[in-house]
Amino acid sequence: MAILGRIKKATSIVDFLNRFKKKSEIKIFDYIKAENISFLNSKNRNDTILELIDLLEKSKTLKYPNEFYKKIIEREKIVSTGIGMGVAIPHAKMNLFDDFFIAVGILKNAKINWNSLDNLPVRLVFMIGGPEDKQNEYLKLLSKITIAIKNETLRKNLLNASSKEKVIKYFSEF
Repeated sequence: MAILGRIKKATSIVDFLNRFKKKSEIKIFDYIKAENISFLNSKNRNDTILELIDLLEKSKTLKYPNEFYKKIIEREKIVSTGIGMGVAIPHAKMNLFDDFFIAVGILKNAKINWNSLDNLPVRLVFMIGGPEDKQNEYLKLLSKITIAIKNETLRKNLLNASSKEKVIKYFSEF
């Protein structure tokens, strides 16, 4: 019955074939831009968050930095976004956003106490923002980052990256 419904609704052969394709998979690579990557110098969690928000604002990715900062801090009060393995994923959704974005922060010479789940300091930060009405895409993006950073080679490569272009290259597989 479902197949017959697809056939009846199709307006052409191409339309018919497209109805059977799986929706495209989310790729982290599609959300990372060089101008939203930074080698950070922060000394604590809040300064790290502010440094990444400033980066997003300068790249014209983020239009509401104060509101976003408040949302990120509210989220941190619920439970730390320090997920372990030296990684934090501060994130927030807002009606003010049209699409998702990611800022990548790499702390090469410092370690930040983030009250992480494993009590280890943070050296890699992935800040995510996006629209409130796209919960599925939001969860898929969070999940993809979580899966990617479990890859020890990726984490080591990111910490040793010498340029933003290399950081982007390391995510080309994800």
